[in-house]
Amino acid sequence: MDTIKIGKFLKKLREQNNMTQEQLGEKLGVTNKTISRWETGTYLPPIEALQTLSEMYELTINEIISGQQLDELEYKAKAEENIKSALSESAFTLKEKIDFYQRKWKKEHTFAMTVEMILILGIFIAGFLFDNGLQIVAIIVGFAWAMIQYKKMMTYVKNHAYKECVSSADSHNTPPSNHL
Repeated sequence: MDTIKIGKFLKKLREQNNMTQEQLGEKLGVTNKTISRWETGTYLPPIEALQTLSEMYELTINEIISGQQLDELEYKAKAEENIKSALSESAFTLKEKIDFYQRKWKKEHTFAMTVEMILILGIFIAGFLFDNGLQIVAIIVGFAWAMIQYKKMMTYVKNHAYKECVSSADSHNTPPSNHL
């Protein structure tokens, strides 16, 4: 498979649809950097992204990973080769999505988390100033707060990064695949 050719084709399709890399990344749940890597041929989109791109651009997955629109004869010749290659190249998808949604959640919650950390730090300092044992309370509250924030973030990530896998599995009445 010619990843450079596929990348140029993906870039052409994105530009024909008047989208920036960031806009396309938002639709697919990946970063604009990931889109750039696809368009430069550094690596291929995972099969889940290929499915979304094919629907979005009204092309077959086979045409996208062939890097061109195909007539019927070309389509049949490329189908098996391209599907096998696309499946083998999709190993990093979930990690990229998890990283993307963790960064997004942290960015969206930075202000609230900062205020909450300042309050916990205030309790800790008050414990020293008034020598009344609030330091221990602040440590316990801080630890519990950090665990709750992590749980909230991971719930958000699960609800977004795994969405395609779960909805795909639900539609086929089968459990999610092992790539989770």
